[in-house]
Amino acid sequence: MTLPTVLDVYDARRRLLPWLSPTPLRASSWLSDAAGGPVLLKLESTNPTCSFKVRGAYNALVRLVAEHPDPATRPPVVTASAGNHGRAIAFAAEQLGVRVVIFTPATAPRTKRAAILRHGAELHDEPPTYDEAERAARAFAQERGGLYISPYNHSDVIAGAGTVALEIVDALPDVKTVVVPLGGGGLASGVGLALRAAAPGARLVGVEAAASVAFTTSLARGAITQIDPAPTLADGLAGNLEPGSITFPLVQQVVDDVVTVSEAELRAAMRAMAAEEHLIVEGAASVAVAATAARRGVSGWPAVVLVTGSNVDVETLAEVLRS
Repeated sequence: MTLPTVLDVYDARRRLLPWLSPTPLRASSWLSDAAGGPVLLKLESTNPTCSFKVRGAYNALVRLVAEHPDPATRPPVVTASAGNHGRAIAFAAEQLGVRVVIFTPATAPRTKRAAILRHGAELHDEPPTYDEAERAARAFAQERGGLYISPYNHSDVIAGAGTVALEIVDALPDVKTVVVPLGGGGLASGVGLALRAAAPGARLVGVEAAASVAFTTSLARGAITQIDPAPTLADGLAGNLEPGSITFPLVQQVVDDVVTVSEAELRAAMRAMAAEEHLIVEGAASVAVAATAARRGVSGWPAVVLVTGSNVDVETLAEVLRS
C-alpha cells in the first residue's frame, strides 16, 4: 500500500467540502489552568456521526463512487470497527448509495451498533474482540469480492483524518502542540502529515490508554509488536496493529512523543469534560484531555487537544460520573 502524502490530505479536504463543515475550536479555561498554558479543544464530537471518523469514511467512499459510478459494478464495502468508524462508514454509505458490511466486537457500545443499523448497514457483531472482528471482516471481503476499508490502515482514511489539522492551522496558525488519541494510528498519521507541511514548528503528541499500548511497545522495539490488550474505557483505541500497517512508519516519522494515561485518569477526564465543558466525551476521546490535564507531553503553547467522539453508552457514562 502506498503511503499517503500531504497532497492527499489537501485532496481529501476538497472532497469533503460538499459534505462536512469545519468543527469548532474552543478555548478551555479549566484545562488551560490544569495544563499551565493556553489550551483549545477541537470538537470533533460535533461531526454528524459524533466522531472524527466521518472524515476518513467520506473521503474513501466519495473516491470509490467516483471510480465506480455504476452501482451495479461497484464492490460492496467491508470494514471492521470498534464502533465509530463503522458508524461513519454506514452514514457516508447511506448518503452515497453504497452497500456496506460492518464487523464489530460484541462488546462495542450499543449506541454505536444501533447507529450502524439505523443507517442501513449490514452488521455482524458476533466476534468477541476487535482483533477477531478484523480477521472476520477481511475473510468476508475476500470470500465475497468486497473492498475492505480499514479504520486506520488505509490511505484515504488517513488523508481524510488529516483534514482536521488543516482546520486547526487555518484557525490557529501559531499552534505549538497538538494532542491526539492514538489507537491504530490513522488520525495521528494524517494529522502529522498535515502539520509537517502547514505548521512545521508544531509538535504532535499521541496518547494511548495504558491498558492497550500497541504503539508504545512497537515503537520501543522498532517494529510492530503484538500485545495483549486489557479492558479499557477507551474501547475505540484498544487492539493490535495489523501486520505491515502503514500507520507504523508514518507515526515513526510524524509523531514527536507518545504518552499513556491510566483508567483513573480517563475517568477523571470524562467527568471534568461533563462538569467544566458540559460535553459528553467517550473514553477514547478523553485520553488527550487526560494527558494534557496531567501535564504529560505538552511542551509548547497554545496547545490544541482533539476531542474525537461522544459515542458512549448512557449506562457507562452514568457509572463514570458516579465514581
